[in-house]
Amino acid sequence: SRRSPSNGSSRTLSAREMYLFDTGGQYLDGTTDITRTVHWGEPSPLQKEAYTRVLMGNIDLFRLVFPSNTAGGCQTPPCTEPLAQEGLAPISPLHSPGRTVEAFARRALWDVGLNYGHGTGHGIGNFLSVHEWPVGFQSNNMPLEAGMFTSIEPGYYQDGEFGIRIEDVALVVEAQTEDPFLTFEVVSLVPYDRNLIDLSLLSPEQIRYLNSYYKRIRAHVGPELQRQRLDEAYAWLQESTQP
Repeated sequence: SRRSPSNGSSRTLSAREMYLFDTGGQYLDGTTDITRTVHWGEPSPLQKEAYTRVLMGNIDLFRLVFPSNTAGGCQTPPCTEPLAQEGLAPISPLHSPGRTVEAFARRALWDVGLNYGHGTGHGIGNFLSVHEWPVGFQSNNMPLEAGMFTSIEPGYYQDGEFGIRIEDVALVVEAQTEDPFLTFEVVSLVPYDRNLIDLSLLSPEQIRYLNSYYKRIRAHVGPELQRQRLDEAYAWLQESTQP
Protein backbone atom coordinates (compact mmCIF):
# COMPACT_ATOMS: atom_id res chain seq x y z
CA SER A 1 0.00 0.00 0.00
CA ARG A 2 1.01 3.64 -0.21
CA ARG A 3 1.84 3.59 3.50
CA SER A 4 4.15 0.58 3.32
CA PRO A 5 7.91 1.24 3.46
CA SER A 6 9.88 0.69 0.26
CA ASN A 7 13.42 -0.56 -0.24
CA GLY A 8 14.42 3.00 -1.03
CA SER A 9 12.98 4.49 2.16
CA SER A 10 13.74 1.70 4.65
CA ARG A 11 16.76 2.07 6.90
CA THR A 12 18.31 0.63 10.02
CA LEU A 13 17.11 2.07 13.33
CA SER A 14 19.63 4.00 15.38
CA ALA A 15 20.03 4.34 19.14
CA ARG A 16 20.49 8.07 18.56
CA GLU A 17 16.84 8.69 17.64
CA MET A 18 13.30 8.24 18.88
CA TYR A 19 11.17 5.35 17.69
CA LEU A 20 7.36 5.52 17.67
CA PHE A 21 5.55 2.22 17.21
CA ASP A 22 1.78 1.90 16.90
CA THR A 23 0.77 -1.68 17.65
CA GLY A 24 -2.43 -3.66 17.93
CA GLY A 25 -4.37 -6.77 17.11
CA GLN A 26 -7.88 -8.15 17.05
CA TYR A 27 -8.68 -11.20 19.16
CA LEU A 28 -11.76 -13.18 20.13
CA ASP A 29 -12.06 -11.25 23.38
CA GLY A 30 -11.24 -7.76 22.15
CA THR A 31 -9.08 -5.35 20.20
CA THR A 32 -5.84 -3.64 21.23
CA ASP A 33 -4.44 -0.34 19.95
CA ILE A 34 -1.35 0.78 21.84
CA THR A 35 1.34 3.28 20.88
CA ARG A 36 4.63 3.75 22.68
CA THR A 37 7.60 6.00 21.93
CA VAL A 38 11.11 5.03 23.02
CA HIS A 39 14.67 6.31 22.83
CA TRP A 40 17.52 3.83 23.29
CA GLY A 41 20.21 6.48 23.59
CA GLU A 42 20.43 9.98 25.05
CA PRO A 43 17.34 12.06 24.22
CA SER A 44 17.67 15.80 23.69
CA PRO A 45 16.20 18.17 26.31
CA LEU A 46 13.33 19.03 23.93
CA GLN A 47 12.57 15.37 23.24
CA LYS A 48 12.50 14.58 26.95
CA GLU A 49 10.34 17.55 27.88
CA ALA A 50 7.93 16.98 24.99
CA TYR A 51 7.56 13.30 25.86
CA THR A 52 6.99 14.09 29.52
CA ARG A 53 4.33 16.65 28.68
CA VAL A 54 2.58 14.20 26.36
CA LEU A 55 2.62 11.68 29.21
CA MET A 56 1.26 14.31 31.59
CA GLY A 57 -1.65 14.90 29.20
CA ASN A 58 -2.33 11.17 29.02
CA ILE A 59 -2.34 10.90 32.81
CA ASP A 60 -4.45 14.03 33.33
CA LEU A 61 -7.19 12.79 31.03
CA PHE A 62 -7.21 9.34 32.62
CA ARG A 63 -7.48 10.92 36.09
CA LEU A 64 -10.27 13.27 35.08
CA VAL A 65 -13.67 12.97 36.75
CA PHE A 66 -16.42 14.59 34.69
CA PRO A 67 -20.24 14.78 34.58
CA SER A 68 -22.16 12.00 32.87
CA ASN A 69 -23.67 12.77 29.46
CA THR A 70 -20.56 14.76 28.54
CA ALA A 71 -19.13 14.61 25.03
CA GLY A 72 -15.38 14.60 24.65
CA GLY A 73 -14.91 16.68 21.52
CA CYS A 74 -12.26 19.19 20.59
CA GLN A 75 -12.77 22.22 18.38
CA THR A 76 -9.30 23.75 18.44
CA PRO A 77 -7.89 24.25 14.91
CA PRO A 78 -5.28 21.44 15.06
CA CYS A 79 -8.06 18.90 15.57
CA THR A 80 -9.33 19.64 12.07
CA GLU A 81 -6.08 18.30 10.60
CA PRO A 82 -6.09 14.48 10.58
CA LEU A 83 -2.85 12.67 11.21
CA ALA A 84 -2.31 10.80 7.94
CA GLN A 85 -0.71 7.72 9.45
CA GLU A 86 -3.52 7.39 11.97
CA GLY A 87 -6.36 8.00 9.53
CA LEU A 88 -8.27 10.08 12.06
CA ALA A 89 -11.13 11.96 10.44
CA PRO A 90 -11.33 15.77 10.54
CA ILE A 91 -13.43 17.19 13.32
CA SER A 92 -16.43 19.33 12.51
CA PRO A 93 -16.79 22.76 14.16
CA LEU A 94 -20.02 21.71 15.88
CA HIS A 95 -20.37 22.82 19.48
CA SER A 96 -19.31 20.16 21.96
CA PRO A 97 -20.38 20.42 25.62
CA GLY A 98 -17.35 18.34 26.54
CA ARG A 99 -14.63 20.28 24.75
CA THR A 100 -12.86 20.80 28.08
CA VAL A 101 -12.57 17.02 28.52
CA GLU A 102 -10.33 16.68 25.46
CA ALA A 103 -8.39 19.78 26.41
CA PHE A 104 -7.01 18.07 29.53
CA ALA A 105 -4.83 15.93 27.27
CA ARG A 106 -3.36 19.08 25.69
CA ARG A 107 -2.96 21.34 28.71
CA ALA A 108 0.62 20.37 29.64
CA LEU A 109 1.70 21.02 26.05
CA TRP A 110 -0.28 24.26 25.79
CA ASP A 111 1.51 25.52 28.92
CA VAL A 112 4.72 25.83 26.86
CA GLY A 113 3.17 26.68 23.49
CA LEU A 114 3.13 23.16 22.02
CA ASN A 115 0.26 21.19 20.50
CA TYR A 116 -0.55 18.26 18.20
CA GLY A 117 -2.55 18.25 15.00
CA HIS A 118 -4.88 15.27 15.41
CA GLY A 119 -7.73 14.12 17.59
CA THR A 120 -7.07 12.78 21.07
CA GLY A 121 -8.83 9.46 20.62
CA HIS A 122 -11.28 7.24 18.81
CA GLY A 123 -13.72 4.48 19.64
CA ILE A 124 -12.31 0.95 19.74
CA GLY A 125 -14.20 -1.66 17.72
CA ASN A 126 -14.22 -5.38 18.37
CA PHE A 127 -14.73 -7.40 15.18
CA LEU A 128 -15.33 -4.34 13.01
CA SER A 129 -13.03 -1.32 12.81
CA VAL A 130 -10.23 -0.57 15.24
CA HIS A 131 -11.23 3.10 14.73
CA GLU A 132 -14.96 2.99 15.36
CA TRP A 133 -17.40 5.90 15.40
CA PRO A 134 -19.36 7.34 17.25
CA VAL A 135 -17.25 7.06 20.42
CA GLY A 136 -14.25 9.31 20.91
CA PHE A 137 -13.14 12.90 21.40
CA GLN A 138 -14.31 14.57 18.22
CA SER A 139 -16.96 17.25 18.54
CA ASN A 140 -19.49 15.17 16.60
CA ASN A 141 -19.11 12.08 18.80
CA MET A 142 -21.90 10.99 21.09
CA PRO A 143 -21.70 11.70 24.83
CA LEU A 144 -19.47 9.34 26.78
CA GLU A 145 -21.22 6.59 28.75
CA ALA A 146 -20.02 3.90 31.14
CA GLY A 147 -18.96 0.78 29.24
CA MET A 148 -17.58 2.60 26.19
CA PHE A 149 -14.03 2.00 25.00
CA THR A 150 -11.95 4.78 23.49
CA SER A 151 -8.28 5.43 22.88
CA ILE A 152 -6.47 8.27 24.62
CA GLU A 153 -3.49 9.30 22.51
CA PRO A 154 -1.91 12.73 22.88
CA GLY A 155 1.30 13.39 20.98
CA TYR A 156 3.81 15.91 19.69
CA TYR A 157 5.57 16.04 16.32
CA GLN A 158 8.63 17.99 15.24
CA ASP A 159 8.58 17.95 11.43
CA GLY A 160 11.53 16.11 9.94
CA GLU A 161 13.03 15.33 13.35
CA PHE A 162 10.93 13.17 15.66
CA GLY A 163 7.43 12.20 16.68
CA ILE A 164 5.89 11.28 20.02
CA ARG A 165 2.58 9.60 20.76
CA ILE A 166 1.37 7.72 23.82
CA GLU A 167 -1.79 5.73 23.17
CA ASP A 168 -3.75 3.63 25.64
CA VAL A 169 -7.18 2.03 25.47
CA ALA A 170 -9.57 3.50 28.03
CA LEU A 171 -12.78 2.13 29.48
CA VAL A 172 -15.35 4.69 30.58
CA VAL A 173 -16.49 3.81 34.12
CA GLU A 174 -18.64 5.35 36.83
CA ALA A 175 -16.67 7.52 39.24
CA GLN A 176 -16.87 7.01 42.98
CA THR A 177 -18.99 10.12 43.54
CA GLU A 178 -22.40 10.74 45.07
CA ASP A 179 -23.81 12.27 41.90
CA PRO A 180 -23.46 10.53 38.49
CA PHE A 181 -19.96 11.30 37.26
CA LEU A 182 -17.63 9.34 35.00
CA THR A 183 -13.91 8.70 34.70
CA PHE A 184 -11.54 6.48 32.70
CA GLU A 185 -9.89 3.18 33.53
CA VAL A 186 -6.73 2.29 31.62
CA VAL A 187 -6.94 -1.09 29.88
CA SER A 188 -3.52 -1.16 28.19
CA LEU A 189 -0.81 -2.60 30.45
CA VAL A 190 2.48 -1.55 28.85
CA PRO A 191 5.18 0.50 30.65
CA TYR A 192 6.29 3.91 29.40
CA ASP A 193 9.90 4.69 28.51
CA ARG A 194 11.59 5.80 31.75
CA ASN A 195 14.51 7.16 29.73
CA LEU A 196 12.23 9.89 28.35
CA ILE A 197 10.47 10.96 31.56
CA ASP A 198 11.55 14.12 33.38
CA LEU A 199 10.25 13.48 36.88
CA SER A 200 10.79 17.10 37.87
CA LEU A 201 7.87 18.10 35.63
CA LEU A 202 5.40 15.64 37.15
CA SER A 203 3.11 16.56 40.02
CA PRO A 204 2.85 14.30 43.10
CA GLU A 205 -0.58 13.18 41.85
CA GLN A 206 0.83 12.21 38.46
CA ILE A 207 3.68 10.27 40.08
CA ARG A 208 1.20 8.42 42.31
CA TYR A 209 -0.82 7.53 39.21
CA LEU A 210 2.29 6.18 37.48
CA ASN A 211 3.28 4.08 40.49
CA SER A 212 -0.24 2.69 40.77
CA TYR A 213 -0.26 1.89 37.06
CA TYR A 214 3.09 0.14 37.26
CA LYS A 215 1.93 -1.88 40.27
CA ARG A 216 -1.10 -3.01 38.28
CA ILE A 217 1.09 -4.01 35.31
CA ARG A 218 3.30 -6.11 37.58
CA ALA A 219 0.29 -7.80 39.17
CA HIS A 220 -1.43 -8.69 35.89
CA VAL A 221 1.37 -9.18 33.37
CA GLY A 222 4.20 -10.46 35.57
CA PRO A 223 2.61 -13.79 36.55
CA GLU A 224 1.72 -14.55 32.93
CA LEU A 225 5.29 -13.95 31.80
CA GLN A 226 6.49 -16.26 34.56
CA ARG A 227 3.93 -18.90 33.59
CA GLN A 228 5.27 -18.83 30.03
CA ARG A 229 8.86 -18.90 31.35
CA LEU A 230 9.71 -15.67 29.53
CA ASP A 231 12.49 -14.80 31.94
CA GLU A 232 14.06 -12.03 29.88
CA ALA A 233 10.71 -10.31 29.34
CA TYR A 234 9.87 -10.67 33.05
CA ALA A 235 13.17 -9.07 34.06
CA TRP A 236 12.53 -6.20 31.64
CA LEU A 237 9.04 -5.73 33.07
CA GLN A 238 10.34 -5.60 36.63
CA GLU A 239 12.96 -3.02 35.72
CA SER A 240 10.55 -0.91 33.65
CA THR A 241 7.89 -0.76 36.39
CA GLN A 242 10.03 0.21 39.35
CA PRO A 243 8.43 2.97 41.46
